[in-house]
Amino acid sequence: MSDEAEAGVLKALQAALAAEHAAVYGYGVVGGQIGGQRLAEARSAYDAHRAGRDALVREVRDLGGAPVAASAAYALPFAVTDTATAVRLAAELEERVADVYSDLVRASSGERRGSAAAALREAAVRAVRWRGESVAFPGLAERAGSGAGSGAGSGAAAGGSASPSLTVSVTP
Repeated sequence: MSDEAEAGVLKALQAALAAEHAAVYGYGVVGGQIGGQRLAEARSAYDAHRAGRDALVREVRDLGGAPVAASAAYALPFAVTDTATAVRLAAELEERVADVYSDLVRASSGERRGSAAAALREAAVRAVRWRGESVAFPGLAERAGSGAGSGAGSGAAAGGSASPSLTVSVTP
């Protein structure tokens, strides 16, 4: 792999790691507002994002990088005050994580690409479970006509403020 390609992979790994940090934080908020069977679903997603975060930390280190740290807090895209808004946040988290993993799929190859594709698929499936509907191509910003995943990184991925937005997407 060329130095340029490896730098692109490292950048995409760091963006995915930042997104996983944000998702772990976001699911803490979701868990505080949700109950019943959906609480078990939120806990499962929280655990999955923690595992994804830990795996990405190892991958970044394996490439000789210093893993991006989690922020102390993240700005939520809207107020989460009840079960309905908690479910909406969970769906939003998953869609944003899928966006970032699509960038990692594009930047990587081999086993890493397969792992990134699996993570994208898992995030897309969780988004469908939370939202109740799907999109044709999960992880593609064009699906909603938004700027997410279009290289307009923010928050921790772009060296943002102490309270970055949960939008953590960087196109390598």
